[in-house]
Amino acid sequence: MTRNNPPRSGGSAGRSGRSGGRPGQVAHPKWSNRSARPAATDREGYTAQTAPLAPREEAPADERTARQGRGAGAKDQPAGAKGRGPAKQGVRPPKALRTGEPKSGAAPKRASKPSSKPSSAPKAEQKPRVPSGDPLVGERYEVEVGPVAHGGGHCVARHEGRVLFVRHTLPGERVIAEITEGTTTSRFLRADAVEVLEPAKERIEAPCPFSGPGKCGGCDWQHVTPGGQRKLKGQVLTEQLAKLAGLTPAEAGWDGSVEPVGGKLPAGEVPAWRTRVQYTVDPETGRAGLRRHRSHDVQPIDRCLIAAEGVTELGVEAREWDGVAAVEAVAATGSSDRQVILRPRPGEQLPLVELDRPVSISRVDEQGLFHRVHGRTFVRERAVGRTWRVSEGGFWQIHPEAPETLVEAVLEGLDPQWGEMALDLYCGVGLFAGALADRVGEEGAVLGIESSKQSVADARHNLAALENVRIECDRVETLLPRTGITATDLIVLDPPRSGAGRETVAHLVGLEARRIAYVACDPAALARDLAFFRAGGYRPVSLRAFDLFPMTHHFECVAILEPVGEGHGGNE
Repeated sequence: MTRNNPPRSGGSAGRSGRSGGRPGQVAHPKWSNRSARPAATDREGYTAQTAPLAPREEAPADERTARQGRGAGAKDQPAGAKGRGPAKQGVRPPKALRTGEPKSGAAPKRASKPSSKPSSAPKAEQKPRVPSGDPLVGERYEVEVGPVAHGGGHCVARHEGRVLFVRHTLPGERVIAEITEGTTTSRFLRADAVEVLEPAKERIEAPCPFSGPGKCGGCDWQHVTPGGQRKLKGQVLTEQLAKLAGLTPAEAGWDGSVEPVGGKLPAGEVPAWRTRVQYTVDPETGRAGLRRHRSHDVQPIDRCLIAAEGVTELGVEAREWDGVAAVEAVAATGSSDRQVILRPRPGEQLPLVELDRPVSISRVDEQGLFHRVHGRTFVRERAVGRTWRVSEGGFWQIHPEAPETLVEAVLEGLDPQWGEMALDLYCGVGLFAGALADRVGEEGAVLGIESSKQSVADARHNLAALENVRIECDRVETLLPRTGITATDLIVLDPPRSGAGRETVAHLVGLEARRIAYVACDPAALARDLAFFRAGGYRPVSLRAFDLFPMTHHFECVAILEPVGEGHGGNE
């Protein structure tokens, strides 16, 4: 996959003024070297690296060599904790990114915003808001459907001048729309297409029997051909780039396509890609199902068509879950690890769980804390030549081919060079940090920042053998200004759905990176942040979109940005 990638560069060595240090900078300061904390183990004393290989799982060559060199019962090198280096004596600790005083012309550091997390203090109970006007739910209107809208898998229609967001339809169709939300005074109404009068050519019969008006809300485009789904997603991205970033596809370095991921399937067959599925349990029947669209009501199902084979094999839908509110099923990619995470109802006892396959079981208490019931507290994922420990609640891409696809796009776009310095922001369990560390080598360095304590513990464990990587735990907008880093060569950021935001972008443009890779799961947040980068002197030179969530309205993007010119000043 080489489309939309900028030409390769010679790295920092080929850029004037970047081969030597800047005034006030330390070229290669070392991390502190303090004792390391032991790695997490399961009930049998295994870590993610020392656990026996699962059936059909093959260790990489370097891991097989390491296993052969250890005696029976030997443990892996412990993962480092915050601010800690390797525990072995004589091992050189990793080098840091350049730090020092800001150079003239760099963006000033701003005070971080106060935390937006909700306070733990009890709040006064709020009365539910009652909408004004007479309810229109159940009313039916014949409408002509307009363009697809961002988010929610709906299209825009109008009736007597009022906007309707209509699901289960396609642009250009004429349908009977039944109102599902709204009153006579609402600014807009929500509706379902309950009868199609003039279908679009991309319409097909939905393969899933639980898809349709009033049913499961998990999929948005079951009634659309795969090519039609990607076309709709491309239209959403085009509209958001124009509206929020003021960019055409060509100006964004995008060819306008949303690339399929995975092999081609026969007509009418649904790709089983979702390796993590969260079920809601119907309190009346104890059966697991999925929520209906914009509702707490449960749609009972006997099988989710987009669930990966490893999830389906667990048979979650076939048994009763008395006393349980939610069940999350996880099927790792590249190993036979399976995990079920249960959330009991308040005051209820956890039931005895017997499933169709060997599985680890954990529960989540009312404070959101995880507790092991049986087996390991993590699953082992395989991607880009490594085994990755992903513990309960940790982030991992749910499409089995997503990690490889996104890492390849990021590396092709950034073109990392030996000896360069890189930041991996919102780094999760270390996927991009590990890939960057391999490319920049022992003369380079990678700093990862992640706010989830468990993900940081996993990242440190996963990358413990890499001396040129350091992982820190804090919010990016809080920690980054405190690192003292004033310049870097490369930046990868994979922010949450809300995006990075104006303040974080302002700090990043002041670091004068040669290239920035922005991995985005929301096109609106991406377009908004691209506008902030543009104001700071960075422009997208490449943009790729990947259909990593078939049958839903979601997709993933990788944008590569470069400074507009010397000094990074001004707009194009």
